[in-house]
Amino acid sequence: PDAPPILAVYILTFLIGLPANLLAICTFFKKLGNKPSPNDILLFNLTASDLVFLLFLPFKMYEAAAGMEWHLSQTLCSIASYFFFTTIYTSSLLHMPIAIDRYLGLVFPIKYRLLRKPLYAAAGSIIIWLVSAAHCSIVFITVHMPDPNATLPKNVCYVQFTEQQKKILLPVRFEFFVVLYMLPLLICIFCYINCIYILYTRPRITKEKKQRAIGMALCTLTIFLLCFLPYNLSHLVGFSSNNSPLWRYYTLLPSTLNTCLDPFVFYFSSSTFRESKTVSLLKKWCFAHKKTKKSETELVIVAK
Repeated sequence: PDAPPILAVYILTFLIGLPANLLAICTFFKKLGNKPSPNDILLFNLTASDLVFLLFLPFKMYEAAAGMEWHLSQTLCSIASYFFFTTIYTSSLLHMPIAIDRYLGLVFPIKYRLLRKPLYAAAGSIIIWLVSAAHCSIVFITVHMPDPNATLPKNVCYVQFTEQQKKILLPVRFEFFVVLYMLPLLICIFCYINCIYILYTRPRITKEKKQRAIGMALCTLTIFLLCFLPYNLSHLVGFSSNNSPLWRYYTLLPSTLNTCLDPFVFYFSSSTFRESKTVSLLKKWCFAHKKTKKSETELVIVAK
């Protein structure tokens, strides 16, 4: 793979994603101590997943800076890859209960309010972390699988595999595609399409709430289709061709951008995040800047 573009994407993701998610984690952490909603707990876990991803992203930066070679230990390669992939799938899975929470709240507003408890959201988040962590343990199994006939180079990290490794890895990746990607995607599509339909058939719902629902749906589907689809498609291609495609490394790049798009999900789905002091200041600055630009344009037109 061509290292400079890969490194550029990683650096851009890190510079944008880290401050945005630090802002979000501080906001949701404060809320956790003051009657958090199930949605706040799910979004807190989504933010935590993004931050863990960003903390291990420098290892990928190092790899790209070294010309896509790995000069550290294979154990460190396994650990970095494990957390890298675990957080990607934790994020995709967490979008599913967030969508379900919004859907049930609209369809069964009274019944669901009685059943909606933070404890259930916390338990669901723990289960999601465990499911993605258990699935991604295939990284350790694959990398450290004993193979006396292996002739793979030792200066790469989780890129090339022996035939014995492929026999285990490729079917597991296909299961990733079906269970950890397609299932959450289909559930999110169902929930958000129905949410938008319900909101637009109820005349008393404010225009702002309808716009937020559309924004939430578009952000989530963009993350699934733009960020997660290319990488997960490489699993399908690899399984059908019985080979790990070399171009799959490029499909990881959109997955990293997920950490930059998730803050938009936080904005559309959480009043806690929208009403935080920093976000409020940013909104005021943006509107003031826009207003100043408009005034300058009007003055130029008048002058002409």
